[in-house]
Amino acid sequence: QVRLVESGGGLVQAGGSLRLSCAASGSIFSINIMGWYRQAPGKQRELVADITSGGRTNYAESVKGRFTISRDNAKNTVYLQMISLKPEDTAVYYCNADIRSFLRDLRNYWGQGTQVTVSS
Repeated sequence: QVRLVESGGGLVQAGGSLRLSCAASGSIFSINIMGWYRQAPGKQRELVADITSGGRTNYAESVKGRFTISRDNAKNTVYLQMISLKPEDTAVYYCNADIRSFLRDLRNYWGQGTQVTVSS
């Protein structure tokens, strides 16, 4: 079965940095777009950044200049480097990807989420 597993979340002080990783595993044939979403308490889930298989990136306005999304296609892994973190970045961060497996057509998958907490 295809799985997305996030790692790298944690507690950090304002101004600090974290790097999130999301590794896709299973019978993967190809991965199209991959992205990071976040959901803060009482808020709707929002797109943070995404990246195509060719490396084209897209960022939410609130994180431009602070976050960098990248991917390693050979490892089926997407990263989110976060610097200058603010308390308002506190949220559960979810990995998302469109994946074609050897048994299924292109489908959308979510990871389980990783908590990022930024203290002031």
